[in-house]
Amino acid sequence: MTQTPDTAPAPDVKTLSFEAAMAELETVVNKLESGQVPLEDSIQLYERGAALRAHCEAKLREAELKVEKLVVNAEGQPTGTEAAAFD
Repeated sequence: MTQTPDTAPAPDVKTLSFEAAMAELETVVNKLESGQVPLEDSIQLYERGAALRAHCEAKLREAELKVEKLVVNAEGQPTGTEAAAFD
């Protein structure tokens, strides 16, 4: 990913939304799979892809912690919420 004077630096991974990180990760994977990227750029792309993947996984874990399930009593009436279990 050699920068030229007319290209802006890639944004910090930590500032990306999940959707933006996934879109960029798809672009990185497509470039790497094409085989048309020079070795040095491939290494940089791979490192960026690894950072994007880790960021997406962290965002998913964060979202899972926020998800709650509705708790109902024996009559089926909602009584509150509790953290959802992900097995």
